[in-house]
Amino acid sequence: NNNDEVWVPQRARPRRNRKSAAVRNMVRENIVTPANFIYPLFIHEDNFNQAIASMPGCERHSLESMLKEVGDAYQFGVRTFVLFPKVADELKTNLGIEAYNPNGIVHRAIRMIKDKFPESTVCTDVALDPYSDQGHDGVVEDGQILNDVTINQLCKQAVSQARAGADIVAPSDMMDGRVGAIRDALDSEGFTNVSILAYTAKYASAYYGPFRDALDSHPGFGDKKTYQQDPANGREALVEAALDASEGADMLMVKPGMPYLDVIRRLKDNSDLPIAAYHVSGEYAMIKAACERGWLDEKAVVLETLTCFKRAGADIILTYYAKQAAQWMAEDGLF
Repeated sequence: NNNDEVWVPQRARPRRNRKSAAVRNMVRENIVTPANFIYPLFIHEDNFNQAIASMPGCERHSLESMLKEVGDAYQFGVRTFVLFPKVADELKTNLGIEAYNPNGIVHRAIRMIKDKFPESTVCTDVALDPYSDQGHDGVVEDGQILNDVTINQLCKQAVSQARAGADIVAPSDMMDGRVGAIRDALDSEGFTNVSILAYTAKYASAYYGPFRDALDSHPGFGDKKTYQQDPANGREALVEAALDASEGADMLMVKPGMPYLDVIRRLKDNSDLPIAAYHVSGEYAMIKAACERGWLDEKAVVLETLTCFKRAGADIILTYYAKQAAQWMAEDGLF
């Protein structure tokens, strides 16, 4: 160049937008905050916590411990929680009637959280598998999962959860037509302000194993491929999304998360509703296992992973790292 220095003539140099932390922060396209998180919590009736071997760092909480965990996450900006119960075997039936027991563990947990943290948002799982002696998301007859009979039970479950104080109900069962039926059931009982977060694209994935360990809810027979989506299918998610939106869903979820970033993007590009991604137990366990062996930097990998969800189009992220990630963000002065 004119200064007798090496120069490759080029006007566009993208690295100029990466030259310092201040510039990188200024032009960053996607930012994750604790407000984007939903924190899943496992609960059980015992008065002690039970470690989950396949999910290091996660526990089945007693209800008192659950409240403490909510409080700990709350101080770092996490405001939304979803509850998953480990139900005693003697309470499990094919019809899953414990799912709508007003004095059941989930209903008591909702009331406890809303009493102590009234500004929190409590989300509930709507499905029968934790309550089923068959280990399936629906009612079983002659080895088949009954769609409409199951929906009848799910409506009872959702209304009972709303009555206990749930802000959002999240049907994860993948029965056809359940979003519309639940919307009508909620509205007819006066719960027009209770939101529905639909598990829209829930795949029959191998990544759910640790979660099923946590709830002791492995299928009693067969698999869930007749109601959960085929992992090979992407366009099918758009069919489910269109149906859920038309039936009154307020938010649409993709589950699992990282292996299905393309599906998150498809839904984001084709729907005006908020999109949620579930960073599922198998994904969590993989990161934990690699980090325990010193193969990965846990903080860096987790924060990158959560950012990837946002970049793909997720507005909401369900993650077992919610509290820890929010704490890391606070320590770094991000929020």
